[in-house]
Amino acid sequence: MLIAISIIFVLSYLAIALEHPLKISKSASALMGAGWLWTIYALGSGDINQVDADLNRSLMGTAQIVFFLMGAMTIVEVVDAHEGFMAITSRIKTTRLSSLMWLVGFVTFFLSSILDNLTTTIVMVSLMKKLLDKRDDRLFFAGIIVIAANAGGAWTPIGDVTTTMLWIGNQITTLSIMKSVFIASMINLLVPLAVTGYLMGSRPVVSPKRAQDDGALRSTAFERNLMLVLGLGILVGVPVFKTVTHLPPFMGILFGLGMLWMVGDLLHLKKDDHNKRKFTLVHALTRIDMSSIIFFIGILMAVAVLEHTHVLSSLAQWLDKVVGRQDIIVLIIGLASAVVDNVPLVAASMGMYTLAQYPTDSFLWEFIAYCAGTGGSILIIGSAAGVAAMGLEKIDFVWYARKIGGLALLGYLAGAAAYVVQYRLFH
Repeated sequence: MLIAISIIFVLSYLAIALEHPLKISKSASALMGAGWLWTIYALGSGDINQVDADLNRSLMGTAQIVFFLMGAMTIVEVVDAHEGFMAITSRIKTTRLSSLMWLVGFVTFFLSSILDNLTTTIVMVSLMKKLLDKRDDRLFFAGIIVIAANAGGAWTPIGDVTTTMLWIGNQITTLSIMKSVFIASMINLLVPLAVTGYLMGSRPVVSPKRAQDDGALRSTAFERNLMLVLGLGILVGVPVFKTVTHLPPFMGILFGLGMLWMVGDLLHLKKDDHNKRKFTLVHALTRIDMSSIIFFIGILMAVAVLEHTHVLSSLAQWLDKVVGRQDIIVLIIGLASAVVDNVPLVAASMGMYTLAQYPTDSFLWEFIAYCAGTGGSILIIGSAAGVAAMGLEKIDFVWYARKIGGLALLGYLAGAAAYVVQYRLFH
């Protein structure tokens, strides 16, 4: 059974990677892979009650992430419908792509540490559509945004789901992870930025042409600013909501979505249905890329089978026995997170090692937080941020691997080396 599961997963992964040559949607491949994997698991386990319990648990975890993703994407669409991002884009005056790249990289890095890498990627990739006309330029910026968002999310407990897992499990503490991983995360960003900025040289920014007024009712300055502040405020408030209530993040995002919906309805109460339609949350829901959400469901459900059948934990134990060196093992886990979702990898690592062996804030846990958080940038499907960018800009898997993957790997290794050196200097 385990051999069949491994083969099916590899074939599904290859189908996703070769989406364009095969002309088969990655969403279809992900759903087919998940379906086959769960079927094999159900038929081969011999314990249908256990399979049913595992399926329910995986569905609950997947639903939480999908609800959060849908909520965040809808909020961004509502802000965009009100032209809220104009408050940001109108203040960006640079005319060189390289300067804009540095600015976007730093904004994404710090915004991701406050929000999370997924939400930040959605916001920043949407913003680039307002700033850049050429698709090739937008694709490069989307790649850098993925790197910056994952790097920014790795050094705070709320910036990345894997760091949050380690934080909740008491493997790391807030101040220690921020102090220890910040430099490594920053270098992870600076190296790709330096290379990309050099290659872009003095190329100018080509902004999209303003659409002619078609007579439709446009948002006022008050409406734009209100929806921008409210939308970003809701996203920023989700980690606070989680900390105060101890409820999962998707409840915070849905609660905020309801508030945004109510404010939007009251804001446009006196307008006729035709003119206010494009501002409504109902219209924003129609603009969400459901294909990428379905792809996300398929990937998470497929990886869940590898977790329940202990394929991932067996791999981790094998690495511990064969490799031996702790830093190399964690580096490999980070690289593996580019192929397999980093959540079950970190979960397997947390199951392999106990707090009695490696106390809170030890080298192992902090290095896992960095490597698992940033290693997913190497491939477009290696992180939630990458999957979101892939759906928003229709990024080709092979294009990302050729153009961005090398930069992400360079930054990943440079940041890892910086963390190891820093740890040895201060310990």
